[in-house]
Amino acid sequence: MLAITGASGFLGRYVVVEALRRGYSVLTLVRPTTDETRLPWYGHPAAKVVPVDLREPASIAAALQGADAVIHLAAAKEGDYATQYASTVTATENLLQAMASTHISRLIAISTFSVFDYQALSIGATVTETSPIERQPAARDIYAQTKLVQESLFRQFAQTQAGEVTILRPGMVYGRNYLWNASLGARKGDRFWLRIGTDAQMPLTYVENCASAIVNAVHSPEAVGATLNIVDDDLPTQTTYANKLLTRMPSHPWVVTLRWGTMNWLAQTIWQINQGIFKGKLKVPGIFVPARLHARFKPLRY
Repeated sequence: MLAITGASGFLGRYVVVEALRRGYSVLTLVRPTTDETRLPWYGHPAAKVVPVDLREPASIAAALQGADAVIHLAAAKEGDYATQYASTVTATENLLQAMASTHISRLIAISTFSVFDYQALSIGATVTETSPIERQPAARDIYAQTKLVQESLFRQFAQTQAGEVTILRPGMVYGRNYLWNASLGARKGDRFWLRIGTDAQMPLTYVENCASAIVNAVHSPEAVGATLNIVDDDLPTQTTYANKLLTRMPSHPWVVTLRWGTMNWLAQTIWQINQGIFKGKLKVPGIFVPARLHARFKPLRY
């Protein structure tokens, strides 16, 4: 039996459906406020909905009863540092402690491409599983910071609890009604779109492909102890994807495009002025922080 955290999320729903399609019995761990009648597998005989708050350790061990393996998808992508830390780091600490107490060793741990050190990569480099991990987390956004801590917890569980851990790093997961991605730039509704970069390859993975890869890993001996990236074949450039996306938008926005070189120079200039004149006290948008700009828009291959 599989226990799947974050089961009600965008990717989580597809992972549950894929696991059920393959004949697994599934414990779907969802927030206590989730309306289970709206879940696509509601009423499926092999799926049990288990409301649990991973930030509260007391009930997690009971929620895992009967599970042979855990797919851990739950994490926070929004909110302040305290919010994301609680939902990503603290929740993971609690889950791993509960797994240890219930003697569950198999873990499929979902990480992210955000953990890479993009400033250490040269333009046109290929991102692989061995690419360097971010060495200065404070320069990155909260999501990257908390996911870096979370990934270290996964490795610690493997070492101290003899955990059979597979770390999977999906690229940009997209799907029906989930097509926008921050690597395309910034936009204000359907009226204005600032595109940053044109030729960078987008590390996309269609949500059903990603879910299939995650479930594949559960009983794959070769995956135990491995860290694996997930991307699809034939990855498009920003321009190709953006043009496709424009055809699906209800109205054509005003689009301004800045090439990578121009945007990188602008960000470096603003960053140096802020550090020199304002001693780093000026709060600037994330796209003008070089570490964050590189992570979202640098022209790379995957």
